Amino acid sequence: MNNNDPGAHPPYTTEFCEREYNARAAIPEHPQIFARWAQDGAAARRQRACMLDLPYGESAAERLDIFPTRRADAPLFVFIHGGYWRSLDKADFSWLAPPLVDRGIAVALPNYGLAPATPIEDIVRQMLAALAWLYRRADELGFDRERIVVAGHSAGAHLAAMMAAALWPRYAPDLPADLVKGALLVSGVFDLEPLVYAPFVNVDLKLDVERARRLSPVYLPPATAAPVALAVGAEESSEFKRQSELLAARWSSNVVRSFEVAGRNHLTVCDALADAGSLLFAAASDLVRRA
Repeated sequence: MNNNDPGAHPPYTTEFCEREYNARAAIPEHPQIFARWAQDGAAARRQRACMLDLPYGESAAERLDIFPTRRADAPLFVFIHGGYWRSLDKADFSWLAPPLVDRGIAVALPNYGLAPATPIEDIVRQMLAALAWLYRRADELGFDRERIVVAGHSAGAHLAAMMAAALWPRYAPDLPADLVKGALLVSGVFDLEPLVYAPFVNVDLKLDVERARRLSPVYLPPATAAPVALAVGAEESSEFKRQSELLAARWSSNVVRSFEVAGRNHLTVCDALADAGSLLFAAASDLVRRA
C-alpha cells in the first residue's frame, strides 16, 4: 500500500467514482465467478453438516446458516457477504465454511434484506439482531459465545466493521460490550461518501452525504480493544486500497495487520479465505486464536 495520506482523495467526480468502485465492470469474468461460487456453495451444503435458514428475525431475509463442528466449545466465525448491500446471498458463500470447520471453527453465514427495499440503516440493524441471536443461542447451536469473530467482504466488511463499533449493552442489556472478539475486513467500503457520486450503485442506495457519513465506520470508534485485520486484493482499484488504509489509520489501536493479497481482484480475494495456505486464511485463524 502507498504511503500517502489515506484521508486524501481525488475529487469525487462521477467518472472517478464509477471507475474506482464499479468492481463488476472492472472484472469481465464476474458472471463466471458468481456461478462458480453458487456451484461450490451448493456442494458444501450437500457434503457438510449444516443448519440452514435459521430465523433470527421475522422477515424472510432474516435467516442464517450454520456449519457446526464436533466441539461444543468451538469458536464462531461469522461471515457477512457483500454485493453492495443489494445483491448476492449467504448461499453463494457456503464454500468458505469447510476449511474453517476442518480447523475446529464453526461458521455462521447471515442474510439480510437488500437495497433498495431495505435501507443500509435497517441492514445494520439486521446484522445486530443476527449477532445478538447467535450469542444468546450459543449453547443450543454448539459454539462458544465468548469466542465470536466477525468477518465480511466488500459491503459485508462495512457491516462487520459496524458490528465491531456497536455498543452492544446499549442495544440490549443482556449483551456484553465485547460480544465481538475480532474482525476480519476484506476489501471493504468504510467511508461511504464516494458512493454518493456513483450512480451505478446509488440508484439503489439513495445515499446523500449526511447519511453516508453517519453510516461510515471511519467516523466511529471501535467499541472495544478487539483486534482487527484488514485485507484487500493487490489487483483492486486505488480507492478500495485507500479505503482499507483509511480505516487502518483511524482504528490504528485495534489493527493488528493490514495487507494486500497478491494476484487477487475484488472478487477473487474471497477465494483466498477458503485456501488454508493463504495469508488471508492465516489472518482469520489468528483472529480466532486471539479470541
